[in-house]
Amino acid sequence: MYYAYKYRLKPSDAHREELDRHRDICRQLYNHTLYRLNEYQDEHGELPSMTTLRSELPDLKKWWDGLSNVYSKVLQTVVERLFDNLKSLSTLKKNGYGVGQLKWKPPREFRSFTYSQSGFKLDKKGGQTVLSLSKLADIPIRLHRAIPDAAKLKQVTVKKEPTGKWFATFGVQMDREPPEPPENPEKCVGIDVGILNYAHDTDGTVVGALDLSDERERLEREQRKLSRKQHGSNNYEKHDARCGVSCRPSAERRDFLHSSRLLRSGVRPRGGRRLT
Repeated sequence: MYYAYKYRLKPSDAHREELDRHRDICRQLYNHTLYRLNEYQDEHGELPSMTTLRSELPDLKKWWDGLSNVYSKVLQTVVERLFDNLKSLSTLKKNGYGVGQLKWKPPREFRSFTYSQSGFKLDKKGGQTVLSLSKLADIPIRLHRAIPDAAKLKQVTVKKEPTGKWFATFGVQMDREPPEPPENPEKCVGIDVGILNYAHDTDGTVVGALDLSDERERLEREQRKLSRKQHGSNNYEKHDARCGVSCRPSAERRDFLHSSRLLRSGVRPRGGRRLT
C-alpha cells in the first residue's frame, strides 16, 4: 500500500535561496517543455511522447546554464508532470467538460519539485535529522512521527506553501494487507456523514459541523486589502504571506478532521475542544 508522510522543513536563509532557485529552474523547464510540445505538434501534426521530450534533456544542459546543477531525476519528473497535466485535461474532455490548453506557469503557481527513486535520504548530522537532497543541500527536517522501518521511500516532493513555509512529502510503500472483515459485525459502529452535522454514528455520537464564518470573513477582508496593493511589489508579497498565516481555514479543517478521528478512538482532541 502507498502512503504519504508530510513533514515541516526548517531551512536556513541560504537553504531557502537554493530551494527557490531549484524550484524556478524546474518551472522554466516546465514552460520550455510545453513550448516544445506545441512546436512538435505544429510540425508533425501529433503530440510527442514523453520519452521524446525527456531525451532532449542532455542537449539542453549543454547551453542552459544552471540546468546541470539540478538533479537529473528531478528534471525528468518535471517532464512527467507536464504529461500528467495533459492526461488530466484529456480525461476531463472525454467526460464532457469544456477544457482549454495548458498554460505557462508563473512563479506563484509552480511551488514544488520531486525527487523520484533516488537523490534523497534522511540522515543525522550535527545531532539533528536532515533531508539530504542531491545537488541541493542537507536541510533540517522536523520528524514529528517516525517512518516505519519496513517502509520503502519511493519519492519526496519538496513544496513551498503560500505562507513561505517549506514541507517535504514522502511517498512511502509498505507491504500491508487490507484488514480482514470483522468476525462479529454486531460490535461494529456505523458512521454517516450528515448535512447539518459533520457526522453521527449508530452509538448516538454526533460531531457538529465546523463553523469557519469568522475565518472566512477575515480572509475576505485581508484579500480586499491585498487587491489594493501593486501586484508583485514587496508590500504585495508580504501581505500575501500574511494572509496565509493569519487566515487558515484549510488548516482549521485539517485539525477538525484529525480531532474527529480522535473522538471515535476515545482520545481527547488536541487543544481540549469538544466537538459534540
